[in-house]
Amino acid sequence: MAKTARDVMTQGVECAGENDTVADSAKKLADLDVGAMPICGEDDRLKGMLTDRDIVVEVIAAGKDPASVKAGELGGEEVVTIGADDSVDEALSTMKDHKVRRLPVIDGHDLVGVVSLADLAQSIEDDKLGDLVEAISAAP
Repeated sequence: MAKTARDVMTQGVECAGENDTVADSAKKLADLDVGAMPICGEDDRLKGMLTDRDIVVEVIAAGKDPASVKAGELGGEEVVTIGADDSVDEALSTMKDHKVRRLPVIDGHDLVGVVSLADLAQSIEDDKLGDLVEAISAAP
């Protein structure tokens, strides 16, 4: 039986609240020792992904105050996700197509985890992983 996103994902993922400040969200990223986390709304729905790069480029380098910018103002327009019961091959394809390193995993409307390159590295053949890294690295 083929592995699913649920089989390889990291569970227990914490969110940055859409109304949390970027400063608070950055602290949470540092405390968790991660480079990205989902942004969740007041309705507990996924609103986006916040990365350390978003904070640096869209806030710090732009001269904005991290204590006043809300996490929900960052994270992109479209959230790319994978269903919990979708195959690992589907996750690979989605990551390649959208040139993302992390995919939030949803079950219905609920965020249940995240599939990252590191998760896939433990579960797939080296050549498939190499193709994925090459496709993502070619992103502008």
